[in-house]
Amino acid sequence: MPTVRDILARKGNHVLTIGPQATILDAACLMNEHKVGCLLVTHNDEIAGILTERDLLERVVAQCRQPDTMAVREAMTTDVLYCRPHTELDEVRSMMKEYRLRHLPVADLQGVLHGMISIGDLNAWEVQSHEATITVLTEYIHGRV
Repeated sequence: MPTVRDILARKGNHVLTIGPQATILDAACLMNEHKVGCLLVTHNDEIAGILTERDLLERVVAQCRQPDTMAVREAMTTDVLYCRPHTELDEVRSMMKEYRLRHLPVADLQGVLHGMISIGDLNAWEVQSHEATITVLTEYIHGRV
């Protein structure tokens, strides 16, 4: 059964972070620049929260707050859910569905950050798996195995 480690081996473990004192405008620009939907918020090398597009909509845009003066700590989600590198992809998909998450940090039991996976990563993994199966079955049907 494939695990989170398999996805990270393909995509890498780089995670974009921002400090809680940064402005929402800085965070939004960083997200746009790197075409990502969330940033991990860190303080003194520890995870303080996560800032997602949903957070920006709910806590900044919908409340007509000023992104150039509002701090990330005012909009971030502090209750961050994680998964482990050895977590099976089916379990991660269930977590994301149950909690309506699109991004999930990957950390070990010691709290060491190993990367971040998204629902897009899970979907891409599944598509590749299906394409490989289709190729094998097509070759079998045409007698080229």
